[in-house]
Amino acid sequence: MRVMIRRFFVWSVLLLLAAATGRSEETLRIIPVINDNRVVVSFELNDAYNDAVREAIASGLRTTFTYELELRTSAWIDRTIGTTIVATTDQYDNLTRRHTLTRTVDGRVEDVLVTEDDAVVKTWLTKWSRVPVADTAQLDPARDYYVRVTTRARPLGGSLLGLTKTITGQVKFTFIP
Repeated sequence: MRVMIRRFFVWSVLLLLAAATGRSEETLRIIPVINDNRVVVSFELNDAYNDAVREAIASGLRTTFTYELELRTSAWIDRTIGTTIVATTDQYDNLTRRHTLTRTVDGRVEDVLVTEDDAVVKTWLTKWSRVPVADTAQLDPARDYYVRVTTRARPLGGSLLGLTKTITGQVKFTFIP
């Protein structure tokens, strides 16, 4: 009897761990490029603009996708070379049926757009192009680096506590001047 209870407990814990660490549907595509003596990053968060996001937006809740970009080098201790935080906020007006989209880079408003097109909203929330992260003067030639992008969406959370869902991706590259 004791062995059966122990086995049941072990299987229950394994099932809970498997459910908690299950892969997310969202995938993060990251492309770092050296351009004009800067490391710039383009990225896209696929499948993040789902029914739950559309419902939150349609309800009038301000929805924000925040992306933290880090350029790092690996050594005994990873060293951060540069960091940029970008965000897109959608405030939907139920009366006019228009989305007011705002893009910020490191807290500064870079662009504002008012649209009624759902495809434009999806693109603005999930895709960024050529975001500067660091100057190449800070990089050592022929050294390996990686760009890590961490995403958060608010007010959406996959938990009962209202915690935001976080997706992280990274891509490695070698700097050759």
